[in-house]
Parts: sequence; structure tokens; C-alpha cells
Amino acid sequence: MTEAVERFDCFGSSCAVLVIGDGAEQAARLVRRRMLRWHARFSRFEPDSELSRLNADPRERVEVTSTMARLAEAAAWAAAETGGLVDSTLVTEIEEAGYVADLGEPLPASTASADAPQRNPARAASREWWRELKVEDGTLVRPPGLRLDSGGLGKGLFADLASETLEGYQSFAVDCGGDLRLGGSGELARRVDVASPFGGEIIHSFELGEGGVATSGIAKRSWLDASGSPAHHLLDPATGRPAFTGVAQATALAPTAVEAETLAKAAILSGPERGLHWLRHGGVLVLEDGSHQIVEAKR
Repeated sequence: MTEAVERFDCFGSSCAVLVIGDGAEQAARLVRRRMLRWHARFSRFEPDSELSRLNADPRERVEVTSTMARLAEAAAWAAAETGGLVDSTLVTEIEEAGYVADLGEPLPASTASADAPQRNPARAASREWWRELKVEDGTLVRPPGLRLDSGGLGKGLFADLASETLEGYQSFAVDCGGDLRLGGSGELARRVDVASPFGGEIIHSFELGEGGVATSGIAKRSWLDASGSPAHHLLDPATGRPAFTGVAQATALAPTAVEAETLAKAAILSGPERGLHWLRHGGVLVLEDGSHQIVEAKR
């Protein structure tokens, strides 16, 4: 059976929707349109986006859409799951680090880690705003000043939301800028390649029929800060600065894309000694020296 394929730019990256089954072309186009709308609604770089309006709202209690509610719930869950390592409330800190607009070409992986400070595992922030973030009957409750960053967690969520539309098809794959959600009634296995951040060669491949996959790395969203030093989007919550832990990239498998995104980020932020702990469903950890460690997919 022919596979319908939609490839397009979205979420500041390349995205794709692949569907097999009756009506696949229409379904793939529908998911593409939804992803483009989610990008417009949840970009913190668009002043009139739903996310920007929420972040600018001074009220402690704000009625939100169901999708915004799920993003807030995912942010609270990811922080709780990782003991505060994956913290989506660090908007002020990421802006102060220099990430205030869509970035151009990222730094090469070797440059992104060059001249970086001493490598240390990241730690939770002393002020854990995420603990006060919750949704009650469609109303988001948060302390004054708390802002949310959709970031990679949003891409994972949107991949999962798209999968809900495609569950009845024989096979599907949704790629939200590197966050994948696979599934379908036929349980057809797809090959998922993991590329090295140093040169792009394939270092491992997984055969998966369903679930989530996410890859996060310090070179994906990277730039030179005002002092000319390398910076990237993965912050150490304890310092509010880009985290340099000795891990350059992590790929995580999980039942959902949100969980995979959360585990991949936690693996990087934890450093080489604890990074593998987070790859509990399988994955690949790439260190700054170019070596890598593989955890095979759990059956």
C-alpha cells in the first residue's frame, strides 16, 4: 500500500508526516495543517501567539485552551519526573543567555563544546517554580511572573497529539523536528537512525513499530553569546546558564514522544555517569569526545 508523505518546515526545523492506510493522503495533510497551526500558536518568538499572550498575562489564574493545558501539565510532569532537571519555566534565563529569536545555522558540535566551562552535572533550581504550576478545570494556576517555554517538550507533545488523529491507520510516523511518534494498527516496524553530532554518520539504528523517540543535543540550538563563548538551549536550572556536562547528545526511546523528550534532556543534563540511567526504554548517549554508548530497546 502506498505511503502518503508530507515534508515541511515547522518548529524551526524540518518536519514530516508519513501515513499508510485508506485515506492516508488526506490524514497526512490534516496533520501537517495542525502542526503548522501549533507552531504559530505556541512560539514564544511571536508576540501575538497564544503562548506569548499567556506569558504576558499578569494574573495568577488564566483560562487556557485544552492544548495549552496539556502543555502546562507536560511541563509540570517532566520537571517532577526528573527532579527539576527538565524545567520549562526558565524563560528569563534562556533569554538572558541569548536565545531571544529563531536561531540561524547552529554551531558545529565541536565548536558548541569548545572553550566551555568545567563540565559538571546540572542540578535543580533552588526556586522550583514548576511545583506551583497546575491546571484546574481549564484554568492554569501559576505564581506571578512564571512563564512557560514550549521548546522541545512542545514538539514532543505535538507529535503525541498528532498520533491521536492517526491511530486507526495501518502505520504512521510523525516527526516534529526530531521528536518522533510511531504507531498504527498494523504494528509495522520502521528503522530509526541515530546520527552522530560529529559528522552526521549513522551510529546506531532501532527497529520500532510504535512509541516515541527524541534526540536532544547541545549543538542543535547553539550560538555564540555576547562574550563570544558557545551557548546552547539546555540550561542548568541551578545556574540558569547553558549546561556543559560532558554529554553532547542523547537519544531516548519511550512510550510517548513527551516522555522520550524528557528522558533525552535529563540524560544530557545528568552527565556521563548518570546519563544512561535515564535511557530506561533504550537509547544512545554520545559524549563530547565522540564516543557513544547504546542501550538496546526494551521489549
